[in-house]
Amino acid sequence: MKNKTAIMEFILVGLSTTAEIQVLLFWIFMIIYSTALTANFFLILTICTFRKLHTPMYFLIVNLSLVNVFSISVTTPKLLQITTPRLLHNLWTGKKTISFYGCIAQVYLFIWALGTELLLLSFMAFDRYAAICHPLQYTIIMRKEVCFGIASIIWIIGMINSGIHAGLMLKLFFCNSNVINHFFCDIPPLLQLSCSDTSPNETMTFISDVVFGICSCGLTFTSYYFILRAIFKIRSTEGKKKAFSTCSSHFIVVSIFFSSVIYTYIRPSSVYSLDQDKLISLLYSVVTPVVNPVIYSLRNKDFIEGLSALTGRIRLLS
Repeated sequence: MKNKTAIMEFILVGLSTTAEIQVLLFWIFMIIYSTALTANFFLILTICTFRKLHTPMYFLIVNLSLVNVFSISVTTPKLLQITTPRLLHNLWTGKKTISFYGCIAQVYLFIWALGTELLLLSFMAFDRYAAICHPLQYTIIMRKEVCFGIASIIWIIGMINSGIHAGLMLKLFFCNSNVINHFFCDIPPLLQLSCSDTSPNETMTFISDVVFGICSCGLTFTSYYFILRAIFKIRSTEGKKKAFSTCSSHFIVVSIFFSSVIYTYIRPSSVYSLDQDKLISLLYSVVTPVVNPVIYSLRNKDFIEGLSALTGRIRLLS
């Protein structure tokens, strides 16, 4: 207990220790965070208010946007606090510390968002498979009850997975260094800091990687294999273009997200490079919540029509 309670707070190094770079990073991430919240908010509001977008695909996009807001809100506010410039010191403390239980809470919330997003992207790939390969049975396969049920199960599974990880983290001893070479509390840097046996954590991380990483990635690319096979069988060029347009945006998101997550988590702990991992983790924790609403909205005529209708209503109200 002495070893465990010796460290009751951690110091987050952040992305840079240079004052000038910290000021630049603060404004960059302030803009990114504001953009992510605004873009996802308008995406959700447009889909909810425009009846033409009340389809299974857009229901899953709403869930993805909620996960994105959840994910970026777990990591970015603390990152902004770490990089607060002196001009804003009175508005924000600028502390680089985080309490022990605050750190565990951040692990719990972030792993919940991460696991949920991985499963959601897999289910979205299956939705595209059903739409392209079985268009006549699509409304039966992806009926409302199925979508609500699977989405609820995905959120619950993500919560249970993160609860197990957080519970195992609470059993670790931190008695040497309390400096985390990262901009938020994540599993790899915390395991490197621990001075106790981390084999249960590493075993659970491996199981989680297999289920959430490899299996969901396998299911996703299996769906795309059948999608591509069905597209190549289409004779008309216009039909092929239409089929590609319905799944290309999702494939871009999947490629960015899966590659960065797999690189970070599905590796032996002995080969972790935390300086490099900080940059890679920016892709799935900060960049994708901004990129997702842009990719899913700008390439879609129905969404642009819905957004125009929404902005028209806002102007009438104002």
